Amino acid sequence: MARYTDASCRLCRREGEKLYLKGERCTTNKCSISRRAYAPGQHGQGRKKLSEYGLQLREKQKARRYYGVLESQFRKYFDMAVKKKGITGENLLQILELRLDNVVYRMGLAASRPEARQLVRHGHFAVNGKKVNIPSYLVKLGDVVTVKDKSKSSPKMKDNKELAAGRPSPKWLEYDTEEMTGKIAALPLREDIDLPIKESLIVELYSK
Repeated sequence: MARYTDASCRLCRREGEKLYLKGERCTTNKCSISRRAYAPGQHGQGRKKLSEYGLQLREKQKARRYYGVLESQFRKYFDMAVKKKGITGENLLQILELRLDNVVYRMGLAASRPEARQLVRHGHFAVNGKKVNIPSYLVKLGDVVTVKDKSKSSPKMKDNKELAAGRPSPKWLEYDTEEMTGKIAALPLREDIDLPIKESLIVELYSK
C-alpha cells in the first residue's frame, strides 16, 4: 500500500501549523515550524493569496495529514459521512476519530498518530479480545481496545503507560490507566475534537 515516506516536518511547514506528527519533538524548539515557519521549496517564502478552492484544498490536506490518511481513503470516509444522518462535516471527523490508530493515540499510548499506527501494525492491540493490526479499523460504540498481555511488559509500552497517565482522555473514551484498556463510551462530538479543522470547507470542496 502506498504511503508518505518523506520528512514529516515538511507536511507541517506546508500547512503552516503543527500537525504533531513527531510526538514530543513538536513541543520543543527543534520543531521545524519554530525554526522555519514557511512552506518548503524554492518559493516557500513567497506570499500568495489563496483562492476559494485553494483554501478548501488546504483544509482537506490538513485533515488528511493530521490523521495520516491517503486521498482515496479520505474520499471513502467522506462518502460514508454523506450517507450518515447529521452534519456531513462532523460525521467525517467522527469517522476519522474512530480509526483504531487514532483511538490508541487518544488513549495516550503513543506520542503521535504515526507511532500509534506503527504499534497497531505490529499487533500490540486487540478489540473486544480479538487481535487487530489494521490501523484504519473503525471501532464502534461499546468496543473495548486493550493492549495485548505480551505487549504490556515491553519497554516501549511501559514508557507509553507513563505517558498516558499524564494525558487526559477525551470524554467519549473511558481509559483505565492500570489495565491499559479503553472503552468507546460514546460517539465523539464536534466539541470533543480539539483539532483546528474547518470541516465545512472540506464539504464545500467535495460538493462541487
